[in-house]
Amino acid sequence: MAHKTLIQAINEALHLEMKRDERVMIMGEDVGANGGVFRATEGIYNEFGADRAVDTPLAEAGIIGSAIGMAAYGLRPVPEIQFDGFMLPAFDQLVSHAARLRWRTRGRFTCPMTVRVPYGGGIRALEHHSEAPETYYAHTPGFKVVLPSNPYDAKGLLLASIRDPDPVIYFEPKRLYRAFRQDVPEEDYEVPIGKAAVVKEGTDVTVISWGTMVRVSEEAAEKAQEEKGISVELIDLRTLWPLDIDTVIASVQKTGRCVVVHEAPRTVGLGAEIISLINEKALLHLEAPVVRVTGYDVAMPLFRMENYYMPNANRVLQGILKTVQF
Repeated sequence: MAHKTLIQAINEALHLEMKRDERVMIMGEDVGANGGVFRATEGIYNEFGADRAVDTPLAEAGIIGSAIGMAAYGLRPVPEIQFDGFMLPAFDQLVSHAARLRWRTRGRFTCPMTVRVPYGGGIRALEHHSEAPETYYAHTPGFKVVLPSNPYDAKGLLLASIRDPDPVIYFEPKRLYRAFRQDVPEEDYEVPIGKAAVVKEGTDVTVISWGTMVRVSEEAAEKAQEEKGISVELIDLRTLWPLDIDTVIASVQKTGRCVVVHEAPRTVGLGAEIISLINEKALLHLEAPVVRVTGYDVAMPLFRMENYYMPNANRVLQGILKTVQF
């Protein structure tokens, strides 16, 4: 057991799986000799060589298009898109081809590809470097969408994603890359795709979140308990699609109240889908309307305004109070 940051856990998972399975390779901008812009792939080029740690041109459509062909013919590529906002040039390849390959060929071909993407704001980056685009991909049939919030899950979910027979969009909350350390087993293990985690058990209100917002929600839950005596049950979705709605519904049926927290814009965000499912499956258990605490319906602002855009613990606490006091 080692005490690791989230970025170290990702790096360890890549090393482990590339040793275990010679079909696994990484590719992307600066992922080879330089070890990636965030150093997620550090040391891989030296250990596995240029054939399995491939530096590509600055061409996201080319990166993903090449990876699709490799995956269809037996490899297990792990392409990296350097920043979340850079996914759009590859959107056609992802949505029109990667997500549809199994369906289009009636199962004769699959696309076992894991697209790693640094995700979200909070690092004072430039435009197109701090997006939260998970809804696009959760909405697209054929993708699995993963977003860990801690080092342990990051390693286990990445190993599970690389081994999955279908394309996985693996978002990495860049604000958490080096934010804290956690005990991470050095051996092989998987965290199952499609299973949420109950981070904290409670009785008064359910808070649902993912990625960076799990840490923010934990802080808000502590404040709610200490300042108001409110017992919060906190759920980390971990996988945004397929969604573990059973864990969500069981919690809402217990507490009768719910707050959904995400940093993506509010309108048509994943929170709206979660609320719809709660209304379909647990409406009669609700004591109050479900509350959303989200980013705003504007582009992610530049760094001077970033803190005003992203949900913080106080905003989440106000959401908790709103539903508890209804």
